Amino acid sequence: MMSDQAKRLIGLTGGIGTGKTTVSNYLAQTYQLPVLDADIYAREAVQLGSPILEQIFERYGLEMQLPDGKLNRQRLGEIVFSNPEQMQWLEQQIHPYVRDRFQAELAKLAAPTIVLVIPLLFEAGLTNLVTEIWVVSCSAQQQLKRISQRNNLSLEQAQSRINSQLPLAEKVTRADVVLDNSSTVDELLKQVDQVLGLTVRSNQMPLAQ
Repeated sequence: MMSDQAKRLIGLTGGIGTGKTTVSNYLAQTYQLPVLDADIYAREAVQLGSPILEQIFERYGLEMQLPDGKLNRQRLGEIVFSNPEQMQWLEQQIHPYVRDRFQAELAKLAAPTIVLVIPLLFEAGLTNLVTEIWVVSCSAQQQLKRISQRNNLSLEQAQSRINSQLPLAEKVTRADVVLDNSSTVDELLKQVDQVLGLTVRSNQMPLAQ
């Protein structure tokens, strides 16, 4: 748990492709809130020369290594997204590093409100890092379409990535705030404005689901 309980720590999560980056960028640019991103720390965890990267090479062989020595993310993704046991092993290596990085950065920041973008907030057991949880949601069809188009994946590959995460419907039930991204970006951002407008007056105000 965080020692400074006065801080408002927003855990921003959702499913892959639901629009978390759109919301986090808006919070940073419009509301000037500091944003800490789990994906950045996860990439740091496997950067060239890191112990975790060496463990990956040792486990899977040099087929995981690009000519410049860096991680072949596409090849690793093909393995872990289709094999829950391999995904679990990888997450056991990376999640502790990500937690440590969050804690180190939170200790440096004096801002009263901080956004933590954590796609695997529930899966990684990181909910105790935040004081409230925002989930960005959309329909299953929209999610599948967005992932396949954005990442240039087949529908089957996109679905395997969705399946690797906790069901979005379950994340919604555990949220303090649900942001519905099934319409336009403008409509999504209006919801963010509304939530902050309702809660900025009092950090003690309960948040509606």
